Amino acid sequence: MSVTDTGKTEALDPSRGPVPDGSFQSPVPDDPTRTPVPDDGPMAQERPVRRLHVKAQPAAAPRTSEHLPGDPRGGEPSTGGTKSGVKLAKISRTGDRAFFGVSTASSAFIVGLVLFVGIFLLALALPSLLDNQANFLSSREWTVSGSELRFGIAGLLWTTVLSSVVAMAIAVPIAVGVALFITQYAPRRIAGPFAFMVDLLAAVPSIIFGLWGIAVLGPKLVPISDWLGEHLGFIPIFAPGIRSPGTVFVVSVVLAIMILPIVTAISRDVFTQTPRDHMEAALSLGATRWETIRTAVLPYGRSGVISASMLGLGRALGETVAVMIILSKPADNSGFAPSLFAGGETFASKIANNAQEFDTPSKTGAYIASGLVLFIVTFAVNALARIIADRGHAKS
Repeated sequence: MSVTDTGKTEALDPSRGPVPDGSFQSPVPDDPTRTPVPDDGPMAQERPVRRLHVKAQPAAAPRTSEHLPGDPRGGEPSTGGTKSGVKLAKISRTGDRAFFGVSTASSAFIVGLVLFVGIFLLALALPSLLDNQANFLSSREWTVSGSELRFGIAGLLWTTVLSSVVAMAIAVPIAVGVALFITQYAPRRIAGPFAFMVDLLAAVPSIIFGLWGIAVLGPKLVPISDWLGEHLGFIPIFAPGIRSPGTVFVVSVVLAIMILPIVTAISRDVFTQTPRDHMEAALSLGATRWETIRTAVLPYGRSGVISASMLGLGRALGETVAVMIILSKPADNSGFAPSLFAGGETFASKIANNAQEFDTPSKTGAYIASGLVLFIVTFAVNALARIIADRGHAKS
């Protein structure tokens, strides 16, 4: 834009090119609102011509950066030029693949180990089972000496199941009561040490329980056995038996003490996870502490208590040393005694008491066959506990 000698502002054509000093003329059109300068007067001829010069600006480079989503500058990503902006680091999956491989291998190892134990027991027991001359499931006879094999597991199965079930009947109510006391009633300064003392029972060796049961607990339970036999003797399970500490009843009490920390620990953890909203809703409706436990805590923890009981049952079924020390072995030709106050043998104690007789494959196979039955029963009990626990989690 320039001011001519007439004083008017006129637009300069950019096609004229640069003026002699190297600048470009700005293409500004005439402003009709501006008052023109008169061309007459004494100063008209002396007014110098002014020219407005604008220095050339470099052309703006095309936008080549790729904009992230939400970029207020907008625009389409450019396909040419040098890319700029945020550059994401490359994520490595090596650690994930390694951890997945280790965890998968560990799971496969455990499954393979269980299958190996089952196949090993079956392979060693099958020849003796094929040569057995008695009914393996219903016979109580056990003769493995000589060339003829006659053995059955009826007596072993009855003693094992009876002692374990009675132990569960004693331990589960006490364990649930202890868990409720720790989680719902006891102050925090008392609940912690009390729970720690209960958990310590799991660290006591089995041989200590066996020695304590036969030397201390057994003699003190003899009067109770006599009283139950006198008043409830008409029931076969409470029929009078031997006056000795080595009865199934004493074994059941010792097993109940041994599985108490397992059931208590799992039940305590389940009760602690009861949703607080459920308990507050019951209290807001006017429920007492016991009503809150009965309507909110126990229904939520039912599956956990059942699974804990099943795990404790599996522990009782497989106990060996304590049962072997306490339980009195009946005579070979004695009749079947279903009473709690009689002696007997479990699967575990039978194998442990006769381990020195594993001198021939046939004898070894007979005892391993009984061990195979114990393996199957324990495996089934633990599998049932897992199914019940998973079903309870799915419902919650």
